[in-house]
Amino acid sequence: MLTSLALIFLCGLLLGGLLKKLGLPDLLGMLITGIVLGPYALNLLNPTLLQLSADLRQIALVIILLRAGLSLDLNALKKVGRPALLMCFVPALLELLGVLIIAPKLLGISLLDAAILGTVLAAVSPAVIVPRMLHLIEENRGTHHSIPQLIMAGASVDDIFVIVLFTSFTGIAEGGHFSLESFIGIPLSILLGIGVGLLIGLFLSGLFKKLHLRDSVKVIIILSVSFLLVSLENSIKTTIPFSGLIAIMTLGATLYRTYLPLASRLSHKFSKLWIAAQLILFVLVGATVDLSYAFKATGPALLVISFALIFRALGVWLALLKTPLTTRERLFCIVAYMPKATVQAAIGSIPLTMGLSCGPIVLTVSVIAIVLTAPLGAFGIDYLSPKCLDLDSFPPD
Repeated sequence: MLTSLALIFLCGLLLGGLLKKLGLPDLLGMLITGIVLGPYALNLLNPTLLQLSADLRQIALVIILLRAGLSLDLNALKKVGRPALLMCFVPALLELLGVLIIAPKLLGISLLDAAILGTVLAAVSPAVIVPRMLHLIEENRGTHHSIPQLIMAGASVDDIFVIVLFTSFTGIAEGGHFSLESFIGIPLSILLGIGVGLLIGLFLSGLFKKLHLRDSVKVIIILSVSFLLVSLENSIKTTIPFSGLIAIMTLGATLYRTYLPLASRLSHKFSKLWIAAQLILFVLVGATVDLSYAFKATGPALLVISFALIFRALGVWLALLKTPLTTRERLFCIVAYMPKATVQAAIGSIPLTMGLSCGPIVLTVSVIAIVLTAPLGAFGIDYLSPKCLDLDSFPPD
C-alpha cells in the first residue's frame, strides 16, 4: 500500500509537472500515470488501494466543492440575476439531451444507459475551472459583469445537479424500473441540501467566532462534517431525498458570507489539500481504464462528446440571452464551460463497479472526455481571458 501511494504521488507529480511545462493541464499527466501503473498496463498498484478508490475519489470531490463554496460570493451573483440560475441547469440539460439523441445510435446502448452517460458527461470540471476563476477574480478581470463568479457558481451547482440526476438514473438501472418518486425527489434533495448546509454553516460560523481554534483544526472539523453529510445522504436516500454535496457547498458559501476573513484563510488551506487529493483522484481513475476496450471505442466516443459539446454551447448561449454581456464575454463563458475532469473521474467508474452493462463504455467515454476537453478548455480559458474579459479597476462590492 505504501509503495503504491509513493508511486502515485511521485510519478503523478513528475508527469503532471512535465505536461504543465508543455502548457497542458497537469491532471492529464496524473491520468496517464494511473493508466501506466494500473492493472491493465504495468500492474504496480496494490489491489487493496484500488478497492478503496471510490471512497478516495469521493473525498477529493468533497474538497474541491468546499473550496468552491468558500470562494463563492453570492452578492456578486445577484448582479447577474436570472442567468446565474439558468447557467446551473440549462447547459447541462441540453448536453444531456444531445447525448440522448446520438449515443444510442453510435454506441448501441439503451436510452437509460445514454441518460447515465449523459449525466456523467454533462458536468464541468471544478479542478480546471475553480483555480482559473479565482485567479481572474484576484486580477479583477471580468468582475464588472461578475463573469468569474457566474462561471464558478454555475459550474459547481451544475456538477451537483447532474450528480443528483446520475444517482437517480443509476438507481433506476439497478432497480430495473422507472420510479416517478426518484425524479420528484431531485428538487426536494436540492432544497433540503441547501437548508441543511445553511444551518450547519451558520452554526459553525458562530462556533468559530466564539472559540479560538487553529485554522487547521477548523479544516478538520469542516471536513468531518462534510463526510458526515455525504454519509447521511447515503443512509437516508431510500426514504428522504437529500443532497449532501449541495449541503457541503452551501456550508462553504455560508461561511464566506458570514465570516469572510476565515473563509479566505480556509480556502487557502483547502487549495493545499487539493494538491494531494487531485493526485489520488486522477491517478486512480486512470488505473481503472481498460486500454484494449478504450482503443475500440475512441472513434464513436469522440463523436458523442463533440455532439454533446455543441448542445452545451447552445445551452450557455441561451442562458446568457438578454444580459449585458458582450459577444466576446459570451464566447468566453462557452469555452469556460467546456472542460471535463473532476466529476467524470469521481463518478465515471461507478456504473462499472455497480455491474451495470453500460459501465465499460461510460468509464471509457469519461476518460476520453477528460483527455479531450480538459486541455482544450484550460488552454481556451487562459488564452481568451485577456482577449475577451476587461480589467475592472473598481471591483464590485
